Amino acid sequence: MTFSIAAVCKETGETGCAVSSSSICVTSRCAFVGPGGAALTQNVTNPALGMQAIQLLKEGMAPQQVIDTLLQDEHYPQWRQLLVVDSRGRSALFDGEKALGVVGRAKGDGCVAAGNLLADSRVPEAMVKAFENSEGQLAERLILAMQAGVAAGGEAGPVYSAGLRVARPNIEWPVIDLRVDWHDSPIDSLYENWLRYAPQLEDYVMRAANPDAAPSYGVPGE
Repeated sequence: MTFSIAAVCKETGETGCAVSSSSICVTSRCAFVGPGGAALTQNVTNPALGMQAIQLLKEGMAPQQVIDTLLQDEHYPQWRQLLVVDSRGRSALFDGEKALGVVGRAKGDGCVAAGNLLADSRVPEAMVKAFENSEGQLAERLILAMQAGVAAGGEAGPVYSAGLRVARPNIEWPVIDLRVDWHDSPIDSLYENWLRYAPQLEDYVMRAANPDAAPSYGVPGE
């Protein structure tokens, strides 16, 4: 019911992921980011795996080690699909034997994509190719990859939710956390949200780092 991509920007060190699904509110359960990398847990989802993955990445564990460690204590690995990328561009994937429907996966330069219940198993390949051939901010490139996934067939049925999360080195909170929880065209709506947020992003980062230097929006306590 889901297709997604996780990636790193080798110029900035940002890591992030984007995801879409036929299920409502997919981002809250499936997409996780932190200073050390990004992780996605999908298919029949256990969100705790994503949280644990980010902690292990922060501790310096490589993506394949992260997945191996998660699966040691996971009671239902056959239902899980996992994607992990770290800030060095290393990545790893896992598909449980009970992954639903048509399953696809692909690795690229600093990125990894996968999905289940896909219209075509080559959807992740199209996403990786689009990411590798794109330029600009990581957030923009992740959305372009998602749009390429839709163009390649996307899910076997309609999608209704989508999200985008991006983290920066040495910042504990996601500097980008945008989501569309229910919409007939969630990825297009997500892109519109990104276009609204992009011009203000650095101002909000500055508010956290140095409020005296940050611009005021005239909204006390925001």
